[in-house]
Amino acid sequence: MSITYKHILVAVDGSKEAEWAFKNSVAIAKRNDATLNLANVIDTRSFAAVEAYDRSIADKAQAFAEELLAGYKKEAEAAGVTKVNVIVDYGSPKSVIAKDLANKVEADLIICGATGLSTVERFLIGSVSEYIVRAAKCDVLVVRTDEHE
Repeated sequence: MSITYKHILVAVDGSKEAEWAFKNSVAIAKRNDATLNLANVIDTRSFAAVEAYDRSIADKAQAFAEELLAGYKKEAEAAGVTKVNVIVDYGSPKSVIAKDLANKVEADLIICGATGLSTVERFLIGSVSEYIVRAAKCDVLVVRTDEHE
């Protein structure tokens, strides 16, 4: 018995772990002839107070996300993935990815990178990948880089 995935959601943020998650998502999407949904969630909590004084921060975050996703889309299409969507959203990344975007794209697989947070940071704010694993209603693949071996 083999599992096939038709709607893959991959969360990318520019980190090395996210790049590895993206590379894995391309391979899985190709094998399954799946739709690949590339998502970047801009964490509005991190700049909400500052943004009231300087709107350019949100504009820069949006431009970074669009550029990042455009590059990944081009790379996925060059690798042979024919159905690629890009999504830029705002809010708490862990909640938006696990609940909102997963439902929106009817994801049957979410792929994300493992975080590099320390034990104290995980205790205080929680890991995005950990939350996705607990809250998602579909399969989740958490990808690590070679550095974690």
